[in-house]
Amino acid sequence: MKTLRNSVQLIGNVGNDIIFNTLDSGTALAKFSLATNDYYKNAKGEKMQETQWHRLIAWGKTAEYINESLKKGNQVVIHGKLKYSSYEDKNGITKYNCDVVVNEFMKMTKEATPF
Repeated sequence: MKTLRNSVQLIGNVGNDIIFNTLDSGTALAKFSLATNDYYKNAKGEKMQETQWHRLIAWGKTAEYINESLKKGNQVVIHGKLKYSSYEDKNGITKYNCDVVVNEFMKMTKEATPF
């Protein structure tokens, strides 16, 4: 049990063009969404598709590689961890976020290259 940790692996499609910034500190930051699909049969035996949307962020060299490599619609494998955060909106209501922090990714092409 000592080896268990916060770990997530997703395979899906990039949902938007990468939002890339370099912070004042010089650290690169990339943000994007990822759509994953799940399939099941309903009570009538019909094949159904359910799409889940995930918010992803990457830092440093990983962010730079993502910005250079990915665009909307690309299929990608993501390995990372979950990061929860909260903030208070202008009305004083606490809002919660869950992001996937990308540690590694691999664009799914005929010649996939891991980063």
